[in-house]
Amino acid sequence: MDDENEARLSHALATVSALDGHIGPVERLGGLTNLVFRVGDYCLRLPGKGTEEYINREHEAVAAREAAAAGVSPELIHADAATGIMVTRFIEGAKTMTPAAFAADPGSVRRAGEAFRQLHQSGAEFPFTFELFAMIDDYLGILSKKDVALPEGYHDVVARADAVRAALARQSLPSVACHCDPLCENFLDTGERIWIVDWEYSGMNDPMWDLGDLSVEGGFDAAQDRALMQAYSGGAPDPSDHARMVIYKAMCDLLWTLWGLIQLANDNPAEDFRAYADGRFDRCKTLMASPEFADSLKTLQTN
Repeated sequence: MDDENEARLSHALATVSALDGHIGPVERLGGLTNLVFRVGDYCLRLPGKGTEEYINREHEAVAAREAAAAGVSPELIHADAATGIMVTRFIEGAKTMTPAAFAADPGSVRRAGEAFRQLHQSGAEFPFTFELFAMIDDYLGILSKKDVALPEGYHDVVARADAVRAALARQSLPSVACHCDPLCENFLDTGERIWIVDWEYSGMNDPMWDLGDLSVEGGFDAAQDRALMQAYSGGAPDPSDHARMVIYKAMCDLLWTLWGLIQLANDNPAEDFRAYADGRFDRCKTLMASPEFADSLKTLQTN
């Protein structure tokens, strides 16, 4: 950690009243864009460079409180919209999930599906509405002011997605409170239940987005997808729900390609974001060219 971030950490420890008198060492945790630390019984989050361009911290704090009230996220202790500093209760004994961890424990996939069902059925209201195609336009607007090249053919794929937009609108589901950014690392598994953290991108959304996006982030195979959908649905899923989940697997890659390019433009050192963006775009194109995607689109267009 560089001197600037060391200073930010020291300032937060000295000024956030919830951390007064903390006992024990400060432990650095994971995070692609933010700096996250364990401080005793708490988890301290310092926002990453440039995140103020696309994250509304007031909306995030409301969502974090609502998700905690719904019983799927740790208690929110402190949130400062001006600085982006957030403190939540640390979940002792929970394992931070990864694609390998989900693959090693089939029960964890079911627990994730159950956590999503609990959130989506909670009646929680988030202040932001997650609108896929509007967000693509917003991210393209941010990138138009930066010196980063889009993957070749990106605009062509967005144009092809017009049919997707029409099919989704034809059978729209009621929007519910969704996480919207279900990286595996945003799931904490105790072995009995899963907690979900990091509500930066959360909003009212089609619930199938969360399931499709988690499938992509976890690299789920067909058996894991079935387990996720069955746990979420409490049995065999509706064919239209499954079709939406498949379609969102491609659409989340289309969106997060742009997010990766914004990280590249902001000199985020956490990952090779050029490779990240290009890889996600290639995966999007591969799925959109597959029979599974065509069948899913047809299901929504004809049912």
